[in-house]
Amino acid sequence: MPTPTLRTDRLSLTPYREADEDDFVALFQDERVACWMGDGVVPSEDADRALFRRIFSKVYATDLFDVWAVRKDAELVGHAEIKHTDEAGGHEVVYALAPAHWGHGLGREIATAVLRHGFETLGLEQVHATVDARNEASLGLLDGLGFRRLRDVEEPDGGTTRHLALGRPSLVTAP
Repeated sequence: MPTPTLRTDRLSLTPYREADEDDFVALFQDERVACWMGDGVVPSEDADRALFRRIFSKVYATDLFDVWAVRKDAELVGHAEIKHTDEAGGHEVVYALAPAHWGHGLGREIATAVLRHGFETLGLEQVHATVDARNEASLGLLDGLGFRRLRDVEEPDGGTTRHLALGRPSLVTAP
């Protein structure tokens, strides 16, 4: 099933378009965003451009998982996905938001929309999140949505990743 469009009061989560490449790269090259994502900041745009191309050639082409461009009005302001990962032991929610849009409740809107999709459309019983233990904003957001801490994982670089989970609620409510 192709990645569907999700809507909140202020946002549209849509499949990426080829024309989104530069905005995607800018988001993932922003050190304030990238420091919380995956392996952190990558040294060149080339890796992020390759990642963007894999969204089309691998993820969308094979319906591997759902990944969205997050738009406010017509502007690309973030990224979201929900995918099965062995590291999380189930489906994991992933989201990123451009710093200019932090502090306005948009992260909660993104997470709520993706969680609703996971529980109501995909039929998941549980959704996981893995978050750098220093990322107080994301930890607070997830705590407010009802995620509970499962464990902390000490990383080889000395950091700590917090593994959280949320069981299927009777209803995921909008912010």
